[in-house]
Amino acid sequence: MKQHVLRILAVIVIVVSCFVTGFSTGVIIEKFPDLVSRVRGLPTYARSADFLMKVDAPLSETDADLGELFEPFWEAWDLIHYYYVDQPLDETAMMEGAIRGMLESLGDPHTRYSDPASFQRESEYISGAEYEGIGAWMDVTGDYAEITSPMSGSPAEEAGLRARDLVIAIDGEDMTGVDPNDALQKILGPKDTTVVLTIQREGSEPFDVSIVRRAIVTPMVISKMLENDIAYIQLTQFGDLTVEELRAALDNLLPENPKGLVLDLRNNGGGYVNVCVDVASEFLPEGALVLTEKDGDGSEVEYRTTDKGGRALDIPMVVLGNEGTASASEILIGALRYHGRAVFVGMKTYGKGSMQIQPELVNGGAVSVTIARWYTPDGQMIHGVGIEPDIQVEITEEDYDADRDPQLDRAVDYLLGGEIIPEHIEETESPEVDLL
Repeated sequence: MKQHVLRILAVIVIVVSCFVTGFSTGVIIEKFPDLVSRVRGLPTYARSADFLMKVDAPLSETDADLGELFEPFWEAWDLIHYYYVDQPLDETAMMEGAIRGMLESLGDPHTRYSDPASFQRESEYISGAEYEGIGAWMDVTGDYAEITSPMSGSPAEEAGLRARDLVIAIDGEDMTGVDPNDALQKILGPKDTTVVLTIQREGSEPFDVSIVRRAIVTPMVISKMLENDIAYIQLTQFGDLTVEELRAALDNLLPENPKGLVLDLRNNGGGYVNVCVDVASEFLPEGALVLTEKDGDGSEVEYRTTDKGGRALDIPMVVLGNEGTASASEILIGALRYHGRAVFVGMKTYGKGSMQIQPELVNGGAVSVTIARWYTPDGQMIHGVGIEPDIQVEITEEDYDADRDPQLDRAVDYLLGGEIIPEHIEETESPEVDLL
């Protein structure tokens, strides 16, 4: 089995919109578990202490106006119940379809509905729980379910699946015209069962892949010492266990006195913003600005490192990123670059600069809602733009086939002194910053 570092991606097939994806689990900034109040039957949630409190927010319409506004909906509901040929109707599916349609009308792929089963899987995934599946993160925003990344050592990786592979048929059933979310439900399944995926890969004829599902635990941090005394740490997401696992990795690697550190954020779709700030605190001094959040009403909230005594404040660093690096990962890259802590090697990042909450609904499902945009410490908005690397390195199809990783190789060369420092990266201490 190839152990290409690009495929060391701790993810499994769960019903999440990643990339344009949405990076739905990846962009959740807080859990918001507590219901603060209900306004006319609609839940309103309070943010954590780092956020503005939004409680009992007034509705945009009066009760009477809302009743009139929804008259066509209830007329359609009654007509379907009375006339539709196939009875009885699945009212739960109709209700969930109405929610999905309402959210899709906003034109924001990151504001979406998760049914109860999907929300449970998403919550378990971000917490690092065990899953049963093929071991790949999927993008469900296009015409077909698309492989975003296979997990290292997973059935998906062993079967040779790659990022951008399209699943055009499942167990012989054509997925053309099928909602990718429904396709994902067909890919999911209990361990020790087999699923046959028909894959469309760019430049190749469609081919079938038979995969036996397994129970998978998704590590959030993968670390090791490379040759030439270079430490390597990959963050697969910013979840519940990321900070704990990162600190353990640093405690194991730093006593070996590495010459430098490669922080790999390739294909990391993001996660909780508070986790991102805690991760940044291991590499930046206390009080360093990590990001600025701007709400729709123009209010701003700054996020600064808070922990004293970060474990890796001085070690030379290179951060790796690519087209699959998004949201919290981009926040971290932007902060490390602004404070002169790391050089960015790889490809332009995805450009996901919005923040979501994901409050649970009374039926056990959840709605991910975009609440703000984030900006890098120098005021740059990344949403729809991305971050350009300091040293651009592409991985070609030939590199994949030969199990080569030129991006990692370039990062190591830089740390060993074989690369010229980009002009805008200064070899100085991080600039002074105001404390909270």
